[in-house]
Amino acid sequence: MKILVIGNGGREHAIVWKLKQSPTVTHVFCAPGNAGTGLDATNVDIKATDIPRLLKFAMAEKIDLTVVGPEVPLVAGIVDEFLKANLVIFGPTKKAAELEGSKTFAKELMRRANVPTAEFRVFTNSAEAISYIDEKEHTERFVVKADGLAAGKGVVVCSSKEEARDAIRRMLLKKEFGEASDRIVIEECLVGEEVSLLALVDGKTIIPLEAAQDHKAAHDGDTGPNTGGMGAYSPTPIISSDLIDLVVEKVLIPVVHQLKKEGRPFRGCLYAGLMLTNQGPKVLEFNVRMGDPETQAVLMRLKSDLAQLLLATAEGKLDTIESVEWDPRPSVCVVMASAGYPGDYEKGKPLRGLEEAALVPDAKVFHAGTLKMGDQIVNDGGRVLGVTALGDTLAEAKLHAYQAVKCIRWDGAWCRKDISDKAVGR
Repeated sequence: MKILVIGNGGREHAIVWKLKQSPTVTHVFCAPGNAGTGLDATNVDIKATDIPRLLKFAMAEKIDLTVVGPEVPLVAGIVDEFLKANLVIFGPTKKAAELEGSKTFAKELMRRANVPTAEFRVFTNSAEAISYIDEKEHTERFVVKADGLAAGKGVVVCSSKEEARDAIRRMLLKKEFGEASDRIVIEECLVGEEVSLLALVDGKTIIPLEAAQDHKAAHDGDTGPNTGGMGAYSPTPIISSDLIDLVVEKVLIPVVHQLKKEGRPFRGCLYAGLMLTNQGPKVLEFNVRMGDPETQAVLMRLKSDLAQLLLATAEGKLDTIESVEWDPRPSVCVVMASAGYPGDYEKGKPLRGLEEAALVPDAKVFHAGTLKMGDQIVNDGGRVLGVTALGDTLAEAKLHAYQAVKCIRWDGAWCRKDISDKAVGR
């Protein structure tokens, strides 16, 4: 089986690495890929958003399965184009992908499906949005979200009305996120712990994957600005098998059913970002693809054949999968980032110590924002590496991950030091 993986981040490197382990896979291509995917697969110099060229390549190479990593091509309708050409592709159609493409659509769909989520209002006018904030007498805390795709950065958690007013002005007046913030969603701020649950969905069958917990804030202790994710670990002690069953019953099944009812059948990976509140789990957001860096932590523990799982999902045959096998050992993924991230950062800094890190037991360095320049690998993005490791305990997995982190250097490299600490104490 020849497989094409679309994307160039840490998630895509983890997918490529796991697909290569399948005895049924003969060749893996990654478009456009990064320096790491170039070691584990064949990189193809086509951007993830260049749908016509990707389609032409898949047809010319007789690709048996295409796996779409990032959200932008999914929201743009890449799956629809591949299906028209009778190609097998893993991911939702453009209509189903609106679940991630528009926060407003997702919130209103949850309301129709009776899925637990935070109270919300939608605004396009800044004066009306600020007036709404000012009229709320019993709370100072709000979440302001850009409606469209903003690379994981269009969410501002505000601890005061002044912060909320500032976020509203930045989005609606200053257009900080471009067209993504032409419309905003203002939500009540939920209190609890945030967790992620990914599930494979083929339109009628749902198979939840092992739970993971992401670390969105830039700095230790969950402080600082929001990022695309600074690390993750799996499994999460706070999510029991009973809780997974509850989320499937109260969240995933109603949403998949509602999408089907509205002529948007879902196939691919459905990611629920959840807040575990005193009233039970509530949905913060949906993604229509695997999370990053949750995928690195989750796939590190997957023992089943990923290629067969994704193929069965794409072909609507998940009911033929008897069970999914997992390594019982926990995993920890630590993201190493460029100086300045999630703001502006410099590219082109040479990375050192990758070979040394590869020798750390039970560790794998997944590349994200990297590029091969001559004989050197340099940083080419904000999140540069996802250093991931297994251990007999969560503490040991963390130890192995940070041992590998310590081997790697480049000018300005930094990471959080507390990934998984919130679980170790449990």
